[in-house]
Amino acid sequence: MHLEIFNSSKEQLDYEFHGDPSDTSLLVIIGHGVTGNKDRPWAVGLAETLEKEGFNVLRFSFSGNGDSEGDFEKCTISKEVKDLKSIVNAAEDEGYHRVCYMGHSMGGAVGVLAAPKDSRIELMVSLSGMVHTKKFLETEFGDQVPGKGFMWDDKECPLSEAFAEDMVKIDNTLGKTEKIEIPWLIVHGDADDVVPVEESREIYRSAYEPKELEILEGVDHVYSGDGLKKMTDVVVSWLKAHHS
Repeated sequence: MHLEIFNSSKEQLDYEFHGDPSDTSLLVIIGHGVTGNKDRPWAVGLAETLEKEGFNVLRFSFSGNGDSEGDFEKCTISKEVKDLKSIVNAAEDEGYHRVCYMGHSMGGAVGVLAAPKDSRIELMVSLSGMVHTKKFLETEFGDQVPGKGFMWDDKECPLSEAFAEDMVKIDNTLGKTEKIEIPWLIVHGDADDVVPVEESREIYRSAYEPKELEILEGVDHVYSGDGLKKMTDVVVSWLKAHHS
């Protein structure tokens, strides 16, 4: 894929494609979490592993993140759902009619909200997926004032009022699971200190079939060290079983 991709706000989204563009049977789309981008080590490692296994992959940065256009202070889960739709639209324009979306952390919440609205997403993987958005805001940024403070004291990542209001409005994604009827893999490390592993256990219990939960022992939020191989082994095995 070499086309330029723009979201509904006419902001260009930065992406990297891995694979054989002549094969349009399935496209795996990888979305990152809050303050992340498409070039996080876990995203690159996952994409490269999937490519070696014969899958086409597109990893991208949500608007306002990485090299994508847009204002970071306008980044919200709701806006990122629209960004993902723009990516899927572009994939369809390239001949892809089947998509597997893999979202990490806040990107996992994006997937839960997007999948029920888009039948082109036929498979989904949540990696350390955020479920309780309001609780996350309070736990991670409760000592900051929206519009004045910063995420994890990073001056490049201001905590905006738009972000905070969206997190509170969504509250959690559990109510969307009843509308998800596609094969869904939920992966989480039990050493995650950003999004508690119990959130994946909780959303798994609320989800309908077909679903699968994999808890990775000793693995942190970003799949560092041998966590990357543990995660990619699970994802590749699951994707092979569900790709036909």
